[in-house]
Amino acid sequence: MSSVNRVVILGAESSGKSILAEALAKHYQTMWVPEYLREFVEQNQRVPKAEEQILIARTQVKRETELLPKARQWLFCDTGPIMTAIYSRHYFGEPDSELAEMELSHQYDFCIVTAPDFPWQPDGLQRESAYVRDRVHQEVLDVLDEREIPFLLVEGSTQSRLEQVQFALSFLLS
Repeated sequence: MSSVNRVVILGAESSGKSILAEALAKHYQTMWVPEYLREFVEQNQRVPKAEEQILIARTQVKRETELLPKARQWLFCDTGPIMTAIYSRHYFGEPDSELAEMELSHQYDFCIVTAPDFPWQPDGLQRESAYVRDRVHQEVLDVLDEREIPFLLVEGSTQSRLEQVQFALSFLLS
């Protein structure tokens, strides 16, 4: 059994997930898992198709597994299969059965949701609009509530978010 706690950071586009994951890893002197979707979009110069969603989720989980032995106490995951499934439902309807199963079975020790309170900024092909960001944010909250997955909603500046998470993680270790 690993002594590393896996923390997933969920949120809609342009809500500060990557910035927070990197800041947390730096603060705790540990590893973070960047979002594979961003890399996929940059390499392929397009967003993934419905049938590629499972590849996105599998690669994300594979990278978590690869970095887990290098992490110290915490592994901060910039998104997870649940986020891939939420976007799959948003854009394509129900995800394929493997992604749906992965979404339900992949567990984390703690879940953070980033509020969409940063100004929305376009980022090439990966980001659509402030409207979509707000809709997806609500979808994230709805899924977590439906599944009774506890989460910490962080808001404000990066520093404020970092302090909110530090406070919550101190209780997780108690």
